[in-house]
Amino acid sequence: MAPKISDSELEILRIIWAHDGQMMFSDIVDELHKKEFKWKNNTILTFLARLTEKQVLAVQKKGRRNEYIALLTEKGYLEQETKDFVGKVYEGEVKGLIATLVENELISDREIEDLKEYWEKNKE
Repeated sequence: MAPKISDSELEILRIIWAHDGQMMFSDIVDELHKKEFKWKNNTILTFLARLTEKQVLAVQKKGRRNEYIALLTEKGYLEQETKDFVGKVYEGEVKGLIATLVENELISDREIEDLKEYWEKNKE
């Protein structure tokens, strides 16, 4: 089971993943500010420290600066979160998830067609 990652920690991870899985602290701060997050540096450092404790990130010193390296890929994170969600909410039944998406119009006809094509290509 993957470590629990808060929404704030996930925002930081998304930025790091978007930059090939490694970034300097100052670049992370810049990207967060571009996204209009108003967190102070100490807050960002706290989130990074938590991700490091959870072994989701590694820290590498570059002189006096810190580079953060993702130890968990975005794909790996999404796979684990999806498995956990389907297991917990739908007792492992993917059909229940899909039925909810269809019944509540959370999936379009085009997306259903795309999924059919994906299924046909990948079922071997």
